[in-house]
Amino acid sequence: MKFVMVPGGWQGGWVFDPVAAELRREGHRVEAVTLAGLEPDGPVDADRPPNLDDHIAQVAEIIDGGDGEPVALCGHSYAGLVIAGVADRHGERLGDRLAQLVFIDAYVPDDGDSCWSLTSDAFRELFLAGVRADGRWVAVPEGLDPRARPHPLASFVQSIRLSGRPWRGYGRTYISGGAWPGSPFVTLTERLRADPDWQVHEIPVGHNIARRDPHRLAAVLGALASDAA
Repeated sequence: MKFVMVPGGWQGGWVFDPVAAELRREGHRVEAVTLAGLEPDGPVDADRPPNLDDHIAQVAEIIDGGDGEPVALCGHSYAGLVIAGVADRHGERLGDRLAQLVFIDAYVPDDGDSCWSLTSDAFRELFLAGVRADGRWVAVPEGLDPRARPHPLASFVQSIRLSGRPWRGYGRTYISGGAWPGSPFVTLTERLRADPDWQVHEIPVGHNIARRDPHRLAAVLGALASDAA
């Protein structure tokens, strides 16, 4: 199984480097995505920030252009909306190439939701403070990796359009970072624990699981691939 890994706000595919290295040692293929606008050298067009639709189309195209190997599509934080959109809008075209959806301390949307609507007041205040300079790009919060880049506000605030059946036919896994201070995912995690259609795992190290405990994250992902084999 191939893993396509999509980072959350401000981060690029580099955030998954330690996880990808462990998975590759176990014989898995990994592609870590840097979403449009988050390129290391800056966005292609700073005057036209990408929105959620752009990110969904980008990730779907990556899977569509693969070699046909079944994919576990993993999304962290904001990217939960991206992978939900890929499954819902492009699942029929992708067919068996899309096998698993893995939400890593991520938002799990319903139709009409957005990152803005699903997150906490603290994160909404962070977005507003970060976008004051130009109204388009949310500045990198303090404490993130130097490789982090400003995130397009449009992708945080755009509502997702779903058919209401985005999960049909896919394995669904939620990996929680635990009840870290200010987490907007605690109630969601408990709801999914009670849903027999979901597997829920907990790696209680905080939100940025890929950076804080790549070994355990790789172990959970590798076990999913083994179960699917």
